[in-house]
Amino acid sequence: MAESRIRRLSTTLMDATTDKDPLVQEQIYNALCHLGESEPEEILHACDEYLRQHDKLAFPHRVIILKAMETVVKNNIALLDKSTAKVVIFLASNEMTKSKEVVREWQQAASDVLVAVGQRFINKVMEEALTKFQPGILPHYFVMQTFANLSVSNVFGMVPFLNSILGTMLPMLGMAKQDHMKSVFCYALQHFSESIQEYLANLDQAPDPTVRKDTFSNEIFSAYEVLFNSWLQHREAKLRLAVVEAIGPMSYLMPSEKLEEQLPKLIPGILALYKKHAEAFYISKSLCQILEASVNIGSRSLDVQLDSLLGTLHPQICAPADPSIPLTVKNHTEVLRCFTVLACSFPDRVLAFLLPKLESSNERTRVGTLLIMRQIINSASSQMEIKKPFILASMKLPLQDSNNKVKRAMVQVISAMAHHGYLEQPGGELMLEYLIRQCALPSDPQPRKQPPDADDLASDSVQSISVNTLFLLSTTVDRMNNVLWPYLLEFVTPVQFTNALTPLCKSLLYLATKKQEEGENASLIRYDLNANLPSPYAITTRLLVVSSQPYVGDCRGTAALCLLNVLHYSVHPALDQLWSKKVPPLVEYIEENTEKSLCQKEWEEKLLLFLQETLTAVSDNTWICQFGTEMCKQLNSYNGFPLEKNFLYKCIGTTLGACISKDLVQKQLQELLETARYHEEAEREGLASCFGICAINHLEETLAKLEDFVRSDIFKKSVGLFSIFKDRSDNEVEKIKSTLILCYGYVAVYAPKELVLSRIEADILKNVFQYFNTKDLTLKLCLIRSICMISQAIYNGVKCGDFVFSRKAELVAQMVEFIKAEPLDSMRTPLRQRAMITCTYLVVLEPHLSDPDRTELIDTCLASVLALPPLDPAKERDGHVTDALHKEMLYGDTISALKDLLKSLLQRNLTPHGLQDMFAHLGPWIKSSKEHERQRAVEVSAALLDFYLGKLNVSTVIPFYNLGVLIALFSPRCSDSLASVRQYAVDCVYCLLYIQLCYEGFARDHRDEMVEGLKALKKGLEEPDFTVLFHTCNNIATVIGKRVPPDQLMSLLLAMFEGLADPDKNCSRAATVMINSLLKERGGVLQEKVPDIMSIIHSKLQEVDEEHVRKAAQQTVYILASQHKSVVVSSLLGSSLPFDSHTCTMWRSLATEPTLTAQILEQLLEKVNRDVPYKESKCFLLGSSSERVATPLPLAATCALHEIMSAPESGAAVLGLYPQLFVTLLLRVSCTVGVQLPKNLQSRERRSAGPGTAPRTLEPCSCAVETLQAMLARGGSEEVARAVGRAGGWELMASAERHHDGIAALASAMAQHAGPRLPLIVKNLMPTLNSVLDNQRITTTAFLAELLNSNVVNDLILLETMMDNMTGRQKDPCMSVRMLALRGLGNISSGAPEKVRKHGAKLLASMVNGMDDKDDPHNLVALEAMSSLSKLLDHVEERDVQSMLLHIAIRIRPFFDSEQPDLRKSSIVLFGNLTKFSDGNCEVFFEQILNGLVTLLLHLQDPKPEVVKACKFALRMCGPNMGCEGLCDMFLNHLREDRSLHYGEFMNNVCKHLMQSYPEMLNRLILTNLFYFKSNWVDIRAAAPMFIGFLVLHVDEDHCQQVDLDQLISSLNLLLKDPAPAVRVKVAETLGRLVRVL
Repeated sequence: MAESRIRRLSTTLMDATTDKDPLVQEQIYNALCHLGESEPEEILHACDEYLRQHDKLAFPHRVIILKAMETVVKNNIALLDKSTAKVVIFLASNEMTKSKEVVREWQQAASDVLVAVGQRFINKVMEEALTKFQPGILPHYFVMQTFANLSVSNVFGMVPFLNSILGTMLPMLGMAKQDHMKSVFCYALQHFSESIQEYLANLDQAPDPTVRKDTFSNEIFSAYEVLFNSWLQHREAKLRLAVVEAIGPMSYLMPSEKLEEQLPKLIPGILALYKKHAEAFYISKSLCQILEASVNIGSRSLDVQLDSLLGTLHPQICAPADPSIPLTVKNHTEVLRCFTVLACSFPDRVLAFLLPKLESSNERTRVGTLLIMRQIINSASSQMEIKKPFILASMKLPLQDSNNKVKRAMVQVISAMAHHGYLEQPGGELMLEYLIRQCALPSDPQPRKQPPDADDLASDSVQSISVNTLFLLSTTVDRMNNVLWPYLLEFVTPVQFTNALTPLCKSLLYLATKKQEEGENASLIRYDLNANLPSPYAITTRLLVVSSQPYVGDCRGTAALCLLNVLHYSVHPALDQLWSKKVPPLVEYIEENTEKSLCQKEWEEKLLLFLQETLTAVSDNTWICQFGTEMCKQLNSYNGFPLEKNFLYKCIGTTLGACISKDLVQKQLQELLETARYHEEAEREGLASCFGICAINHLEETLAKLEDFVRSDIFKKSVGLFSIFKDRSDNEVEKIKSTLILCYGYVAVYAPKELVLSRIEADILKNVFQYFNTKDLTLKLCLIRSICMISQAIYNGVKCGDFVFSRKAELVAQMVEFIKAEPLDSMRTPLRQRAMITCTYLVVLEPHLSDPDRTELIDTCLASVLALPPLDPAKERDGHVTDALHKEMLYGDTISALKDLLKSLLQRNLTPHGLQDMFAHLGPWIKSSKEHERQRAVEVSAALLDFYLGKLNVSTVIPFYNLGVLIALFSPRCSDSLASVRQYAVDCVYCLLYIQLCYEGFARDHRDEMVEGLKALKKGLEEPDFTVLFHTCNNIATVIGKRVPPDQLMSLLLAMFEGLADPDKNCSRAATVMINSLLKERGGVLQEKVPDIMSIIHSKLQEVDEEHVRKAAQQTVYILASQHKSVVVSSLLGSSLPFDSHTCTMWRSLATEPTLTAQILEQLLEKVNRDVPYKESKCFLLGSSSERVATPLPLAATCALHEIMSAPESGAAVLGLYPQLFVTLLLRVSCTVGVQLPKNLQSRERRSAGPGTAPRTLEPCSCAVETLQAMLARGGSEEVARAVGRAGGWELMASAERHHDGIAALASAMAQHAGPRLPLIVKNLMPTLNSVLDNQRITTTAFLAELLNSNVVNDLILLETMMDNMTGRQKDPCMSVRMLALRGLGNISSGAPEKVRKHGAKLLASMVNGMDDKDDPHNLVALEAMSSLSKLLDHVEERDVQSMLLHIAIRIRPFFDSEQPDLRKSSIVLFGNLTKFSDGNCEVFFEQILNGLVTLLLHLQDPKPEVVKACKFALRMCGPNMGCEGLCDMFLNHLREDRSLHYGEFMNNVCKHLMQSYPEMLNRLILTNLFYFKSNWVDIRAAAPMFIGFLVLHVDEDHCQQVDLDQLISSLNLLLKDPAPAVRVKVAETLGRLVRVL
């Protein structure tokens, strides 16, 4: 019976092989293999029978079955008996040879089966195969291929057959006429030869150790003759390649004398193929085998063939290998192997052939030759040992080659030479020097994208391979240590090897460290034995200087400093401890920073300090003098490296400063002056720095040398001490003067202050002053910088207070002249900026500047900077980006310099008078008609006032008499046309008010809330929006009005009135703030005129759209309303809807004073509630329903409420009327859902898109929602409004279908953020539950239901009342109300869980009634009842649930498979919750769990994530009740919400536990799954058969009889035709597993 079922299963699967889906086919194959693992012989017999019975089955389907058979045989070969093997062999043999034509995929599959069986039953296979291999009859193609594959897979079993096979095969070679047959014979001969070789190589393991090569030699040679003499000449390229592949292995087995005899024909024959075939790999491989075979027999014929071999093989290497075509790379490898074979046998002739090729003009020839040389050096090392000098001498020519590919190949040759001792020979140094030159190649900053066939490699590719090679030779080739150390040091100092410094230093560091490990003196450099090595001074200088630019050249700073550290003993014995301590922090500093973050100045200071400490540690004047001399010598090496040269000058200055010999110092300084390249700015700076640093210790010598320089008449070109300058041009002389001036400046800054102050006027300024009369820009800039440095030196001097700078005024006047000479139409140089910086330092020195000099300085600087034309971004963009950025920075720096100068001047007179005097100069610029002038002037003013405030120190309370005038100067600018001016103007007012507070006696750190508010107002000035500006200026005016003292008020008003005529409207805007105050006394007697006045105000607002007019109008309306509110409200309500912006402005003006606002709000609420919210209007169309149309008065009042409450001032009034406003507006929202505008307003709203209207909609519901939002915001419940907005509640409220969800969002937010307001709101809402309007009942029920979700209801003692009201709504005629009432009752579990226990029975009864609701066509009430019941179950008494448990479980079961996802989810969650109460009804409820288990497990594949989540929860809850600990643990661990689920693996384990714990349930579980074979969801249809598959996989044999296999197989067979491939895949998988229950 079981056998027949296995047959039936396998037949079902094999029938399904016709499925076109590849995944299904693969699964059928897997299923057959699975069946085969269990019953291999049975399945093999079934496959055999099926294939024999279905003779017409198309070959693609036969292939699936044959492949399954191959896998079963391979995996179970040891279990097969001979009879089964015989059946399989016979079938495979027939399948393979059934068609005389070659059908590759089919016959290959059959052949593979034979090869698999042949692993154990080789004799049986051969017995069958040989029947198809008869003498004189050409065999089937795949018979020969099977022989070939068998010979490879079972060498020891097959070789004994080969002699007879070869004997039968040889006559057939002549019979083969078709190319494919010839090819398969070649394939067979190739594999036979390879297997024979393997057999002979492992004779010790072979079954017959007597087998010898000559057993097969004659047959192989006979076959060779046919292949070589006949088939190799064939036109078909594939056949020729097959022949070549075979001849290679065959050559090893041919008789030695025959091979020797054939070589003169064989080798030329093979070589000739290179011309016929583009793909040469197989030819080269075969040729290499032939050459090895020839060498093995000691052939003499090769000697004759050598030239043609070399001539043919050499071009193969010269043709570059393409890495994207693997065979070309393999061909190179084989050809190189050929050269190895030849070089081992004929070293002299091979070298004689190769080395002249290095002189070829063809780049590929040179590169190819070098590749071969590398191969020979590496693989024929013993033969090349005596050829080393000859090879080295021959390599000199390639060293001159400039081609990058040749360079790269040469570097690889050098690497090979290093490994084999060549570089230790004479001439090896040349190779090393060449390698280092390649390391020094410049790397391309932006490497070009090379096409794959590019003839030339990028030079940085050569550089990178050279760098890697040098480091590898240094670190991995031990024999190179003595060659490289200390030889590599010779390359550290020459400037042409600069780019190679990093790899050189790294290699030297490694070598030196290794030498140190050998012993203390091993790393000590023996200069007596190495005459060419640079001196320790030269090495130290070089490494220190290159470290100044630490990130250049692959971070050379780190490498250089580390090498310097390790060489300390060779530099000077005294440096050991110092450098060991100081160098690591320097290296660490480099590593902690990047090129962008490193502060260059700080880094150079660290290096100079390190140098200074080094010189102190050495403390040997002779050593220091030699060190300084070496530094000077290296100066010219750095021409073209300005940054390094500049630093070297500083090093020289430091070293000379440490030198005791004053004569040497003067000699070196003179030499520096003679040799400097004055036309380079960096050099001028460097030389001046050198003199300055030197002056720290040698002030006298430095000044004396500069004095000699000045007196030498060099600028007159006369011959004298500095005769080197006699041929300089005028321009160069100016540059020399510039350097001289800079030197004096640096000397003043660096030299000790106690020494230099006395020399400034006598020695320094005396020589500087004579050069002021110049037009040369460089000289001017150097003069200004020098004077600036001298001023700083005086300012920072120890006797600064006592020092009187007599020539100060003269220098200031000179700076003023320089500034005046600058053009006013542009700024191209930093001269203005530098001159002003210099003046900043000068003005603080004694004596004081005279008033005329001070005035001229201020006016000149202001005119020179403020009047400059603005930067034009468009024009700047047309030029270079760098130039534009430079110019922008120059402008910014110049403004900063002007600010600093004016601050410096103000510091000298820090009084109200001094401030007034400064703004007397700035005033005209602040009022300028040109925007850029105003902008700069106000920016400077803000900086000055901030400075004044920061420095102010008031000792006695004095009046700030000019406060009003200054505020009037700046406050109008708060609405300037330029945003930046507005910002700076606020800063000015801010500072002025704080200055006033200081003068009133407040501490400087006192913070005034009103004044601080100005900072916040700046945000409103960023955008030029008129309304925002007006509002901000109004607030600024308010602050000013409250903080300006009474005695200043009049002057302020007078100054403001003067500004009313300002065309920029600034002054008038400021003035209107105060105008309306006069009206407060005049409004009491105007009641009858109020409507007219209101009309006039409205018309004026329409006529004049000016900010100050609008402000004045608002103030007027407020004043009138404070005395005549009813008239004003009625008048405004009579305005046309929608309200235009002017009417809105007037409404908002009524929010100013809380008491008045509250009275107006009450009037409007009364008007909203008085009239009906809408009227039913019948449509004219027959059969159409009536529509609801809004009534106008409540609509207008709602709009009015919105406008008033949108004003911030209305907050207090809104708070006072919070409950009434909230309830009225909430019900207004409910009554306007779906309500239309009257026809006349609809058309008016469409027309109201003009500029005079507010942008608000008039649509009734949206209008009500916006008003409610405004009320919450103004009533301090902004967080409520935001929370509702985040939940999308406002949009939901306006939706007829989701209105109650929006109300719930509002209730939730109120409970969370406005709890204390709820009692009065609930009290006002309760009566509405009995409203005649369904909408109002829905809204109220929804609101109260959601409130019950919060514990705030219980805290406020509202729960009992609200619960009774919800229970009373269960009979409401409106289904939505009933549903919401149930939701509210369920929410009690969240809001007041402790009350649920008390009212449990009542609540449960309500829920069960809800589930049984008859008037519930879409199950919405039932859905709510289930959701709410789930929530309540956590808190009710167990006894209350027990009585209803079974009823509920049975009632909800049909919903598990509902089409509605919400019903599926809620019912499943409820089921999970019910399990907590199953203790009393354990057995009964366990039955319910079993009924639902399959459904829950399958719905883990539900298309809806929320249903999957519910299933996970329910299963976790069911787990503890199932009496299976393993299953429970699985549900708890694998079904966590946050954990993804591997469904197949999970179900496999679940089924294992189910079958261990409930094996008797097998049939029931399977039958339930069968029901889901017809599910609408693909994933569930796929999961059901998989579930069954896992069940049967784990069931014990004892319980297998439960399964109705016939029904199951029939159902699966039917499902195997499912349109979804995923389902068919799972069915096929399950069919394979059914073997367990057969």
